[in-house]
Amino acid sequence: MSTNSTTITSGSKPWLQVIRIFVGLLFIFSGLIKANDPSGLSFKMQEFFSLWGMGAMNDYSMIFSIIVITFEIIAGVGILIGFAFNAFAFLVLLLMLFFTYLTGFAVWHEYTTGKQLACGCFGDCIPLTATQSFWKDIILLVLVILLLVYRKSIRPLFRIRAAVILMVVVTGISLFLQWYPLRYLPFVDCLPYKVGSNIAEKMQVPEGAEPDVYETTYFYKNLKTGERSEFSQDEMLEKNLWQDTLTWSFDTAYTVLVKKGNSTPEIIGFKLVSFEDEDQTQYLLSHPKPVFLWFVRDVNTATDENIDHVRNLARLCDQNGMEFFMITSNSQQETDAFLIKHKLELYTAVLDPTTSKTAVRTNPGMMLLRQGTILGKWSYKNYPKSFTVSGNDIKLQF
Repeated sequence: MSTNSTTITSGSKPWLQVIRIFVGLLFIFSGLIKANDPSGLSFKMQEFFSLWGMGAMNDYSMIFSIIVITFEIIAGVGILIGFAFNAFAFLVLLLMLFFTYLTGFAVWHEYTTGKQLACGCFGDCIPLTATQSFWKDIILLVLVILLLVYRKSIRPLFRIRAAVILMVVVTGISLFLQWYPLRYLPFVDCLPYKVGSNIAEKMQVPEGAEPDVYETTYFYKNLKTGERSEFSQDEMLEKNLWQDTLTWSFDTAYTVLVKKGNSTPEIIGFKLVSFEDEDQTQYLLSHPKPVFLWFVRDVNTATDENIDHVRNLARLCDQNGMEFFMITSNSQQETDAFLIKHKLELYTAVLDPTTSKTAVRTNPGMMLLRQGTILGKWSYKNYPKSFTVSGNDIKLQF
């Protein structure tokens, strides 16, 4: 019998085949979950880069995210079918050593600073603590080492040509599964801002409960010296950094848990403030009519695709006594320049960039609310073109 044809011979070790199947399926599962929201892994990488003083790598975090996710999926399939097993077993070992280091660092960071740092191993759909992720990686590392040691006992499931075709197809599928949520929105929304959620309710903590305490750290680049500086939220607000566009440019931000409470609201940090420091949150979340929120997280990198739909929706809102707000994380100067460039006249409100990218992954993206309940979410690829209002009902046209 050809060694390229069929698989497990009578002399093979059954326990080794169980490990091979388990590891292969786990890698595929992990990759598919993260492929649902590659932006989430990218943002998580930025947190680690910032902690390591490697903020310059943030610009490449999305590329790294796509590479890691794609490799997880194709490596899982490779291990599962025994294709190029020597190479995949070795590469997976290197990846597991890296993952174990990351989760170990997260555990150490939590122990030394008291601030929790999740690794995002299974994305936001299956959140794990740093400790849980670390022990998961330790166990998986041992299993991968066993596969590498006994790699000669693994036989391929398919002939080489069929295996290569399968791997090419798997690679294409994994790239498509990431391309779609990056252009539109995740297939499955595992974040608190999914359609049907009421933002106001998810912000509430039961009476008498002690909420979690979070701390957001901001990194700004000094445009004069080129240096990156770290600021707490209080320091950022005190210095009005987002307004000083001649000196500072926002780089990145990350939020960590400082103190665990006994009851945690699902949504934190959702505060919409005008450039005149007027809190618009309650007004927009309690408005009796539907409200459109257009999230333009960064006006400098936002696409203007389908912006004509935005103009039309804003015009219709004005005609029907509804609210249409642009939600940004930029300075007023940058925001006004963006509005003038695209011939838009919109009410604006500022939202923390970390919260903004949690609410809507794409830049820009749109959300429709009624009294705080999310009726719809869209990326820049599929904004509604227009709508009609009949009584309390709104009918969208695409």
